[in-house]
Amino acid sequence: MNSILYTIILIPIIEIYLLIKIGSQIGAITTIFMIFLTAIVGVYYARYEGINTLKSGFLQLSKKETPTYEMLSGAAIAFAALLLIIPGFATDIVGFILIFPPSRKLIFGMLSKKFSYKNKNKSNYIDGEFEDIEDDNDKKI
Repeated sequence: MNSILYTIILIPIIEIYLLIKIGSQIGAITTIFMIFLTAIVGVYYARYEGINTLKSGFLQLSKKETPTYEMLSGAAIAFAALLLIIPGFATDIVGFILIFPPSRKLIFGMLSKKFSYKNKNKSNYIDGEFEDIEDDNDKKI
């Protein structure tokens, strides 16, 4: 809960800081133009990658395989498009990183290692035998 709250507070602060710093270096009009340009280019590229991911997902389904990577990739592309629409340079950088397939594979690989089961060889059950023994006290109830 606290990390989400810190993120909600920290992202606009970083974006405002970067907009002021970059705007003072290259000018306000150029900064605004760059924000619109990155949003437009990013959304179109996200659309292109989304269509490719959708085609790949249908190909996996036609092979009777589960399109797990394609579903994760589609969600990452949608999140990247959202980040690119939000005005700012930090969100644009993260959005562009999520759109490119090699960086997505790298991120998914790191996350899968982090969230994988540590003990894959252990079972979730205990093997044993039992014998039902009737007691005289059980019959009274």
